[in-house]
Amino acid sequence: MFRGKKYQDSAKLIDRSVQYEVPEALGLVCKTATAKFDETVEVHIKLGVDSRHADQQVRGAIVLPNGTGKTRRVLVFAKDAKVDEAKEAGADYVGGMELVEKITKENWFDFDVVVASPDMMGIVGRLGKVLGPKGLMPSPKAGTVTPNVAQAVNEVKAGKIEYRLDKTNIIHCPIGKASFGPEKLQENFDALIGAVVKAKPAAAKGQYIRSCTLASTMGPGVRVNTAKY
Repeated sequence: MFRGKKYQDSAKLIDRSVQYEVPEALGLVCKTATAKFDETVEVHIKLGVDSRHADQQVRGAIVLPNGTGKTRRVLVFAKDAKVDEAKEAGADYVGGMELVEKITKENWFDFDVVVASPDMMGIVGRLGKVLGPKGLMPSPKAGTVTPNVAQAVNEVKAGKIEYRLDKTNIIHCPIGKASFGPEKLQENFDALIGAVVKAKPAAAKGQYIRSCTLASTMGPGVRVNTAKY
């Protein structure tokens, strides 16, 4: 795989055989984020569970102390009084069946998060095949199916992120922008890792956190020492 000169120069700063403590790892990630835009910093956590089993799923949501640094567009499925509540909270799009049709007929996806009140799940369920693969299907576990749509919108706008296992038992999550600096990123990292540890399934056996890597959008990965977790 071809890597540009900037990436190669950045990679020289990192010893692949070393697992760094979190503050040092985040310092390296910020130092190697040399793109012309403000790179997103992501954490990749490999867990010792098997996502094929329902009792070993790890999924949830958390509001990061310092937000994500990204403005997220929120679509809300609601009716009656909840339409106004969602709009007042800052939802970008609010509606019902007309939005379902817009998504299915026009292949419209100008949103980052979907929130729904429970009484709308009958029609939202029709979008399962298109929203599911994109990770956009609202769910009670993520706090995106809720009677309190205004609170859900406020939390997303404040920097709420969802974490869930992929098919290879890895959680991929943004924890902010490189411009945040190591201290703010660490506060977000600690909040996320704390939530993931708390969400450990009772059925999980052996070592829970197998590995953890931090990286910016265009930068190399930095391995983190997970012994204390």
